[in-house]
Amino acid sequence: MKRGDGNSGPTSNATGESEAQHTSAYPTDEEGRREGAAAAQLSEPRHHRLTRNFNELLQELRVAQAGVQILFAFLLSVAFTDRFAWAGSYVHALHLSTVVLATASAALLIAPAAWHRVLFRQRRREEILRVANWCAISGLALLAAAMTGTVLLIALIVLGAGWGSAALGVCVGLLFAVLWFLLPLRTRIRSAAR
Repeated sequence: MKRGDGNSGPTSNATGESEAQHTSAYPTDEEGRREGAAAAQLSEPRHHRLTRNFNELLQELRVAQAGVQILFAFLLSVAFTDRFAWAGSYVHALHLSTVVLATASAALLIAPAAWHRVLFRQRRREEILRVANWCAISGLALLAAAMTGTVLLIALIVLGAGWGSAALGVCVGLLFAVLWFLLPLRTRIRSAAR
């Protein structure tokens, strides 16, 4: 049988093996990727691996830094609106807390670049990577909290205090927790179990 003739039965290759027999001896795409990645890590020199890991981290941080900078600019501009000026003390406290969260997030997300520059050519890349990873995860957690606070702040100004604003804040917080932390952790745990 030829491929694409509309029949769903097993096909034969040039040696007479059925396709099912032929492919069962080969790893699946996922298995092949894992084996290839493991082989590449074994053959990759330590210095190259550290450089590659650091470059990947910097690319990820560029995305997060842009988000925190835009959020920070928005939060600064909110303070100068008429509607915000007449808002209650709770809204003002939430705004200040959110600005502090965004500031701390920016500090953590920019810290790896500062560490790299200060320790440049000191052969401390592994230590820089360890600290940078912690800074990135902590900075993302604070960014998620700042973005959740910002949505809650806007909801309080637009909808007023009540269940709608609270529910919106909780939903946004859960969205960040699930997408940024829980799903990746679940994937990591499953990979480690294999």
